[in-house]
Amino acid sequence: MSSRIVYINGKYLPIEQAQVSVLDRGFLFGDGVYEVIPAYGGHLLRLAEHLQRLQNSLDAIRLINPLTHQQWIEILEALLKKNQGRDQSVYLQVTRGVAQQRDHSFPDEVLPTVFVMVNPLHAQSKDELAKGVMAITVDDNRWRACYIKATALLANTLLRQQATDAGAAEAILIRDGYVTEGAASNVFIVDKNSLITPPIGPNLLTGVTRDLVLEQADQAGITCQQADISEDQLNGADEIWLTSSGKEIQPVISLNGSPVGNGQAGPIWHTMIDIFQQYKDQLRQGHE
Repeated sequence: MSSRIVYINGKYLPIEQAQVSVLDRGFLFGDGVYEVIPAYGGHLLRLAEHLQRLQNSLDAIRLINPLTHQQWIEILEALLKKNQGRDQSVYLQVTRGVAQQRDHSFPDEVLPTVFVMVNPLHAQSKDELAKGVMAITVDDNRWRACYIKATALLANTLLRQQATDAGAAEAILIRDGYVTEGAASNVFIVDKNSLITPPIGPNLLTGVTRDLVLEQADQAGITCQQADISEDQLNGADEIWLTSSGKEIQPVISLNGSPVGNGQAGPIWHTMIDIFQQYKDQLRQGHE
């Protein structure tokens, strides 16, 4: 079985040979950002949007992008070819790099560390997704710069573990009585045939899949809006969905042990997942 090939600082290597210094600020401080990009049939989903979000995160942490847009494209496409697979997930990470000593302040004249790897993406069928998942609500105790896709994910990890300990797939985060997002997803609800997701702001990360769902719903004539969702509104929702590059559009059928709607994936979810699956099929054929 051939080893996965990864990219690190200008080199393509088997993953077993890839190394990062223990003085890398990504290791010491979580001082870096990342992206996850699905690829269906070798075609990257909304690459421009993902690279723009990467740029936004880099700007937010005051780190110059070490690569041009074209260089990113060349690296990602090369890795997809070096790691064969029908559907894949690309993970890329940029840290501030290796400093000579551990110091909270930004070091001078340090080169960023760039790491990219590809993993198999096991996209679920509609029937598999329709089984739905359980979720719980937890207090959103993270920092107030959640719009940065930072590698420092300890808070998200602990919140997700609360869900895991409760036998649930995801933790839906509540701040000041309102939904922000999931520990590793964006959140949608359906309320009286209207699709709602929390608005863009510092308390959540804007998801590329989230934005695609909004676009597709609007094109399909589904009433949709970006608006605050109270905890009471979440508890009384007809449908709840989780979206992300890995989850795609995942229905929540149980929240805090109580059924969502009738305890099954709802009719608007069925409409949207068909649209999304068709979009993926077109992307596999090279059409987006």
